[in-house]
Amino acid sequence: MADGGPIEIVPVRSAGELSRFIALPDRLCRDDPAYIAPLHHEQRELLSRRRNPYFVHAEAQYWLARRDGRDVGRISAQLDRRLADPVGHFGMLAAEDDAAVFAALLGTAEAWHRARGISRLSGPYNLSMNDALGVLVRGFDTPPMLLMGHDPPYVGARLEEQGYAREKDLLAYRYDTASELPAAVRHLLGRPLPTGLVVRPLDLKRYRQEVQNVSDLFNDAWAGNWGFVPLSAVETDQLARQLRMLLHQRLIWFAEFNGQPIGFIVALPNLNEAIRDLGGRLLPLGWVRLLWRLKVAGVHSARVPLMGLRRSFSRGLLGALVPFLLIDAVRREGLRLGVRSVELSWILEDNEPMRRINEAVGGVAYKTYRLYTRNLA
Repeated sequence: MADGGPIEIVPVRSAGELSRFIALPDRLCRDDPAYIAPLHHEQRELLSRRRNPYFVHAEAQYWLARRDGRDVGRISAQLDRRLADPVGHFGMLAAEDDAAVFAALLGTAEAWHRARGISRLSGPYNLSMNDALGVLVRGFDTPPMLLMGHDPPYVGARLEEQGYAREKDLLAYRYDTASELPAAVRHLLGRPLPTGLVVRPLDLKRYRQEVQNVSDLFNDAWAGNWGFVPLSAVETDQLARQLRMLLHQRLIWFAEFNGQPIGFIVALPNLNEAIRDLGGRLLPLGWVRLLWRLKVAGVHSARVPLMGLRRSFSRGLLGALVPFLLIDAVRREGLRLGVRSVELSWILEDNEPMRRINEAVGGVAYKTYRLYTRNLA
């Protein structure tokens, strides 16, 4: 535990304060070999009330904790008006290993929510359900994949000290593309496809429609899941822009039945592998290194952040077959592209069907992210 003077909580209002807010984890984790600094310009996009469509339906505040003239922690508090359950969220949590700093930060976020009539807090969300979320509680020895977080081991314990309890665990599965599939899966995939079923890659000539297909399928497949928030039209537009920068058309696949999309999988090259030594900055030469690694040298890992099957097809033969066909398509094409490992994340701890599928293809749950909650009343 660190000693020092009183802790001051400073609302982030200026561009300079926002830059310090973004850069703080880089200093806190500089001696952690598994930590990868997120690109600072992407963090600014995420936190921008003008550019992030999340703020069409949400509000947020960011704070820095300061002691003896230096930044020692940060936190956000946010409220999404689309949530049916009136729960508040905290996020962007990073702090020195000091109970007093955690208490000051969390107490500030709690007071912000109490002033808005919120009686329960959950997090961390950075900033929403569709962004990075949870505190890493297992798997500290490996770097995070694209859009996944990394935390020092003490963060979960500090949250529990402040009265926060485990709400939900989220699992990240990893598998080796070169590993032979189990015999039962090979047998399933070796059977002729049912009449009317087609599995195909992304069609770049119809890119906007393909992204809309992803959004429609996601909103149908995930409806009713814990914490689900549908993608809006504005968020779908943002998804189209973000995917375009990273996508490889042979890593995004659709399943169609009688000409209608019924399932999809999106695998993205692991940007974190390409930016690991950039310190979050693309200037002056970071852009050159990044483009070389993505377009020429290639990356050897990928993450599946999105996958779904239309609910009306989730049972029966197609429900049992299509997820394996989609995962195998990414495995085969990834192997051809030099992708040696793929992470499927995140998977709810109690999503037994998806966990069984991941384990059936040889996936190993190697990281756990935990969401915490506390009643404020």
